[in-house]
Amino acid sequence: MERALPLVCERLGLIGKADLVEIFPTGTPYPVEYKHGPRRQQTHDDVQLAAQAICLEEMTKVVVPAGAIYNVSSRHRREVAITQTLRELVAETTLAVRTMLESGQMPLAANDARCQKCSLIELCQPQISARDDQQRLLLDHLFSVED
Repeated sequence: MERALPLVCERLGLIGKADLVEIFPTGTPYPVEYKHGPRRQQTHDDVQLAAQAICLEEMTKVVVPAGAIYNVSSRHRREVAITQTLRELVAETTLAVRTMLESGQMPLAANDARCQKCSLIELCQPQISARDDQQRLLLDHLFSVED
């Protein structure tokens, strides 16, 4: 068992750290991602776990068929199969993030229930960016020259 194991996947350009990697007697790595807060199934959690599995596969040359999401507050472990669909979603998400970073354009904040417990809410201010249409209208006329 390894905690805080550094991970890398050169093929996708990923680097990260696994909360926990268990090693089965067969030598198969099994990543475990720890989550806090209410227990719920989130696709982005599964994508994060699949990215860890992909990194482990490249590093160890061993197929990682599954991993787990462990919810600390409920002490519940949910096994996640690392399917081809999840693997493709990791690649698509990685490409989308790289494209966004290269464009220099950040997406608008979602301004949904997740924002209320986010530690970055004061920096992000999603309630302001949610009014993007109103902001664009104001910005369009802020420096307009009138006849």
